[in-house]
Amino acid sequence: MKRPLTAAIGIALVVIIGIALAKNAIARGAISGGVTAMTGLGLHIDAMDVGLLRSAIGIRGLEVHNPKGFPEPVMVSMPELYVDYDLGAFVRGQVHLEEVRLNLEELVVIRDAQGRLNLDALRAISESKRPQEPAAREPAKGAAPDIRVDALELKIGTVIFRDYSKGSPPKVQEFTVNINERHEGITNPTVLAGLIVSRALMKTTIAKLTDFDLDALQGQLDEQMARALATAGVSRATEAGQAVLGAAGEQFKGATDSLRKVLPLGKDP
Repeated sequence: MKRPLTAAIGIALVVIIGIALAKNAIARGAISGGVTAMTGLGLHIDAMDVGLLRSAIGIRGLEVHNPKGFPEPVMVSMPELYVDYDLGAFVRGQVHLEEVRLNLEELVVIRDAQGRLNLDALRAISESKRPQEPAAREPAKGAAPDIRVDALELKIGTVIFRDYSKGSPPKVQEFTVNINERHEGITNPTVLAGLIVSRALMKTTIAKLTDFDLDALQGQLDEQMARALATAGVSRATEAGQAVLGAAGEQFKGATDSLRKVLPLGKDP
């Protein structure tokens, strides 16, 4: 009896380990793909903990890299990132994050010797500079996938500006912003990235120092959020309408069945 029991325990352990590895692979791929979709840039993760019984991910030491050619490698440093995701949605090819707790310790804004700004390489920034004509609003081939974030807890500590345009070593200015905010109903990865940049720069003079058009970015974010809210409203109204029609249909079917019991409906004379 002991041998079959031992074998069963061994099989169970193999299954559990397999599930854990699968969830790790799904989570790492989702996070890497999501950050790349939001920023268009590369990233590095020190460690990732994926819950076996819960659809939760804890990430330590996440860095978003600067574009190639910039004098420093790191644009964003996040010591902690927590994500509670909808596993079923991921299996269906959707990105639904029920809760995100993002602790951005440091954002480094760099103007290089040629006058280029590293922020301009972010997908959210480049999209905010596109002409807002109807054709331009169509999703481009290879565009970032849709994402749904129910609740975002956003913390931003320090924003640093390093200006290499006058030579090296750069002129450095540091801004302690200490942002601690909650945002809900985010449905676009570029909105998420743009929101972080917008909130970080709002409490600094970097936009003025670099002629960065913060108003254009904020306007783009407002427009995208309004479209997302409108779409969500239509979706909820459609679902509600379907529910009402379904209930009405059930009531009509019930009434018809009752009539059939007392009247010779559908019977030959």
